[in-house]
Amino acid sequence: MLQMKNISETYDMKVFTDQGAYFGDVDEAMVTATKVTGWRIKATRGSYLTRVIQNAKGVIVPHQLVQSIGDIMIINKAAVPSTREDDGQEQVDMTEHPSED
Repeated sequence: MLQMKNISETYDMKVFTDQGAYFGDVDEAMVTATKVTGWRIKATRGSYLTRVIQNAKGVIVPHQLVQSIGDIMIINKAAVPSTREDDGQEQVDMTEHPSED
């Protein structure tokens, strides 16, 4: 049976990746007239986001990348920013790129 949740029940919910890493906490839902389009996830102490985007407050995750919402939210690894080194500067890469081998 499908269980419904109120949007307010998701605020401050812990967010994890599908690989088990703690990602952050739900800060806000982005809602149109009929559906949720995205989630603003805040970087919290000890989260993956804090390590990757040190000075930013959080990221927006499109709802299509949310796999499950229950006691916690599980997101697809495609939503996880990755770091890469270019010209000695650390950059955050928000998209997946095929490996160039």
